[in-house]
This record gives sequence, structure tokens and C-alpha cells, in this order.
Amino acid sequence: MFRLTLISTRSVIRPSLKSFGLRSLCSSIVLRNAPSKVVSVPQTALEIARSKFSEEELEAARVARLAGLKWLTKLPEKWIPYAELMRLEKPAGSLLLLIPSLWGITMAAYSIGAPITSTISAIGLFSVGAIIMRGAGCTINDILDRNLDNQVARTMERPITSGRVQVPQAIGWLGVQCFAGLGVLLSLPTQCFYLGALSLPFIATYPLFKRFTYYPQAWLSICYSWGCLLGFPAVGAPLNLLVAAPLFLSNWIWCVTYDTIYAHQDKLYDVKAGIKSTALAWGENTKPILRKLTYAQAGVYYAAGIANSMGPGFFVSGTWALWRLYNTIRDVDLDDQKSCWAAFTSNITTGFIFWYGMAFDYILQVLGFI
Repeated sequence: MFRLTLISTRSVIRPSLKSFGLRSLCSSIVLRNAPSKVVSVPQTALEIARSKFSEEELEAARVARLAGLKWLTKLPEKWIPYAELMRLEKPAGSLLLLIPSLWGITMAAYSIGAPITSTISAIGLFSVGAIIMRGAGCTINDILDRNLDNQVARTMERPITSGRVQVPQAIGWLGVQCFAGLGVLLSLPTQCFYLGALSLPFIATYPLFKRFTYYPQAWLSICYSWGCLLGFPAVGAPLNLLVAAPLFLSNWIWCVTYDTIYAHQDKLYDVKAGIKSTALAWGENTKPILRKLTYAQAGVYYAAGIANSMGPGFFVSGTWALWRLYNTIRDVDLDDQKSCWAAFTSNITTGFIFWYGMAFDYILQVLGFI
């Protein structure tokens, strides 16, 4: 009896709801009061990276990059990011890579009395090679460090980090540079090929070291000092380790010095990003340590000159360059980015002063005065 009554009640209620439009009214009330769904658009990796910095920091980095392009602005627009991958707008690195090669070539040429034509030819090939291989090294660095560069305002504008070049495109461009570098290497004596090949593991793995050790500068300095060794077979001289080894060590110490100063530019960002460097390892002790390293550099530099029976130019210009380097360490403000950059780039002139003395002695020898 109860069941029949319930069924009957439902049949009565439904028509009455429909007839008065209460169902549609109730539905309308429910829909109006239901919480609206917020559709969120996922951010891209680039947007997430940029969100870490203020608009002022990002704008300052963009303006600085555009101001630093210099002659690259004359290139077709699509070429510019690839030129930036090679750091063609910043020749300091290429010159600092070339200088130890000039040391090695000139010291080797002096040791065997090589004709000036072969010396000039080697210098020309190494000059081209320095641009190419430094560019390849920077490209590798940008590919592997893209998730570290996006944590430093200054490096947010690099081609890969800023999204102007994709990783597959960068890898393709790296391949082009490596083939060009191989062409230069094959133009040199066979010994240079094998000796140059030994440097490739150091070049390829350098970007990884800043993740695991506070001394990536020590690894980079091996790469940058390799030209001290390559210079000997480049002019047909035997690799005399009594000369080449202290010359290599002198350049290695010098490179650690100037790259530590360079690393002080980004030390505040590096702490946040987890990037390691000698700048962070040495901190307030950086200057005393760099001064001691310069004393050690002087010792091995003079040892190389004595072993190679160099003339007066080597020792006079070497003393001048070392004094200049000592003053740079004394005067640089390691807490000021502009001061660090100025001190870093001043090492180009210092490196050439070292070389001028070697070249002076070699020319005296060619002319028969030594």
C-alpha cells in the first residue's frame, strides 16, 4: 500500500514541477552558484626562467647584449644568433686562446731557428683555429649550460637560453664548426693532429665541471694552455718538455688567475644557481691567492726561457707583463662587475706583452744578431 502511494506521489510531483517551470529555475540557480573553472595556460620554460628576474634586470641584459653586438649588426638578422653562439662579438676569449699558441710557436721557432715564412704560416692557421675552436667551445658550453644560464640575468640573453636558437640547431652549428676546425688541424703537421685530438676531452667536458667542483677554472686552463704544446710540432720542432712543460704551466696559472677574476662577476647569481667556481671557493682570500699564483707563474715562465736560451727580450717583456698582472690583481674590485670585466680584458694586452719579448728575440735571431 505504501509503495503504491509513493509511486503515485512521484507521478503527481513531476508534472507539477514541469508545469510551474521549477526544474529549469532550480537548474539555473545551481549553474549560477557553481564555482567557475579557471583555465590556466601552462608557462613555457622560457617564461618560467624569465619570471625569476625583475623587468629591470631583463631589460638591462637585453640592452647590454644589443650594445655589445657591434659589427654583428651588419650581418643578416638570422645569422646573428649563430655568431653570438661563437662569441664573435667578444673577441677577448679568442685572443686569450690564441696567445699561448703564439708563445709556443715563437719559442719553438726560436729553438730550431725556423724560417720566418713557416712561423708566419703557423700563426695564421692558429689564428683562424682559435676563432673556430673557441666558438665551438662556447657552443658546447651554451648547450650544456642552458639550464644554468637561465638563472643568471647576464646570461639570460644568450641565444639558446633566450629561445632565439633551438638546441638541435645549435648542435648542427657545432658540427659545422668542428668540421672547420678539423680542416685547420689537417693543414698542420700530422703530430699536431694527434696532439690536438688529446685536448678534445678537456674541451667537451669543461662545462660539466662547474656542477661538481669549485675548480672548473683549473680544467678550462688546460684547454687554453694547449697551444703552448701545439706550437712546437706546428713549426717542425721537437716537443721539448723542458721548455714546453714550464711554458704550459705558466699559461695555466695565468689562465686560472684571469678566469677567477672573470668568475667574480656572477658570484651572487652563481650561489643561487648552484654554479661552482674558484671565485666562490676562495672568496675574500682571492687576491692573496692570485698574488701567490703570480709569483709561481714568474718562476716557471723564467724557467722556460732559461731552458730555451732566450735572449733579453723574453726576460724584459716577461718582467713587464708580470708587473702589469700584479697591479691588475691589486687594483681590481672583485665586488664590481665592470671592474672585473676591465681587469679580465686587460689580460689580452698582458699576454701580448709576454709574446712581444719572444718575438723580439726570434727576429733578432733571424736577422743574425743572436
